[in-house]
Amino acid sequence: MDKSDFPSEGDDVFDEAFPILSTPDLARALGFYRDLLDGAITYRFPAEGEPQYVSLSIGSSQLGLGANPDTPPGALPQRFSVWVYANDCDAAVQRLRAAGVTIVAEPADQPWGERVATVADPDGNTVLIGQRPAAQTTG
Repeated sequence: MDKSDFPSEGDDVFDEAFPILSTPDLARALGFYRDLLDGAITYRFPAEGEPQYVSLSIGSSQLGLGANPDTPPGALPQRFSVWVYANDCDAAVQRLRAAGVTIVAEPADQPWGERVATVADPDGNTVLIGQRPAAQTTG
C-alpha cells in the first residue's frame, strides 16, 4: 500500500510533524530543552500564568512539551528518543555535563561518520547529541 492507494485532492494533506513530550515537571524540562539545548519558545498555552504546553524551535526543528503530572519519569520501556545535532558534540556534552545532566554515553565516532553521545533529559528520556561529518556540517 502506498500513497496512490488513498484518495487525494491534489494537495498533500499533511505538511509537518513534531514530537510532543509529556513531563511531570514542565519548568524542569524547559530548563533542559530551552536553556541547555538552545530552544526558543514559539508558542505557550495558556499565554499567561503557568504554561501547560510549550512549543520550542531548536534550529529548524520543532518540539512540544506538555505538562502531565501523571507521567512517570524515565518510563520503561522507552519508546522514543530525541536526536539533536550540535556543531561540536564534545563541546555540547561538556556544556550539558557542567549543568549536571546525566551523560549516558560519551561522544564516540560512529561507523556512518557521525560523532554521537547519549544523555538523559530531566525525566530520564534518551537524548542523542549528534555531530554531522565535516562534509555535511550545516550552519
